[in-house]
This record gives sequence, C-alpha cells and structure tokens, in this order.
Amino acid sequence: MTTSTKTRTPAIFVDRDGTIMQDVDYCSHPQEVKIFPGVPEALRRLKSNGFKLIIITNQSGIGRGFFTIKQYRAVEAEVLQQLGDGLIDATYFCPVFIGDKEIDAECGRNAGVRTIRVQTGFQRDTADSIADWVAVDLVEAAKIILDHANE
Repeated sequence: MTTSTKTRTPAIFVDRDGTIMQDVDYCSHPQEVKIFPGVPEALRRLKSNGFKLIIITNQSGIGRGFFTIKQYRAVEAEVLQQLGDGLIDATYFCPVFIGDKEIDAECGRNAGVRTIRVQTGFQRDTADSIADWVAVDLVEAAKIILDHANE
C-alpha cells in the first residue's frame, strides 16, 4: 500500500486587465502598463501567506489580430517587472478556445477569443456553427492554430 505524500497548495487566479492593471483596450505596448496602487503589496501579502499567484487573461486582441504574441509577451514582461521579481508563479493567456460542442464555441465567442469546433464529440453536425474554424479533430485544430499563430 502506498500513501500519497503530495500536498495541495492553494492558488489565487487573478485576471490581468482591469484587475491588476488599468484596462486600456487591447494593451499591446509596455508603456501602456499601469499597475493599480496597492496591488503589488496585496499580492505579496497573499504570497507570504502560502498562496501561489497565477495571472490568467484571455487576450482576445491576439485572436482578433490587433497585436501579436510577441507584443503580448513584452507587455507581460513589463507587468511582471512592475509587480516585482518572483511574485507571480505563472501567467497564462488564451487567444483561441477549442471545444466539441456549440456551447464551447459560444463560450469562446463570449470571451472574445477565436474559436475552433472539433467534430469528435457527440454533436458532430457543425453546419451552423458560430466557430471561427471547424476541424475534424484536435490534430487539425492544432494545425489551424499554428498556421494562424502570427496573424
């Protein structure tokens, strides 16, 4: 019999634009980054109390072609620099949502990101899908993403 020695670490998931920093509509330049007063200190308090800090952000501007992933990374670097070294444990962004149901495409559309509907689930009829792309499966969806990564 084995016993798991893994411990769980609590995490805080924080939106970036409008929560950590001023929302400037499709922030694409580091000079536009303005962290709200008190945010670094508040995050440090959480971190010192054992929480992992993770920034999540949908960044629909990438999916819509308003700025590139390279521009996003420059803004991300500025945010992390202004917050302070080692404070944030991870950052994740989402320019594309993949799912097998129409509700998945609607969810992505509501989040303002591009969507890909795959035909591998129970609901394979995609004739009236609102998704930006329809793919046979995740393999094809990955190809679509890579083909459009720099748009």
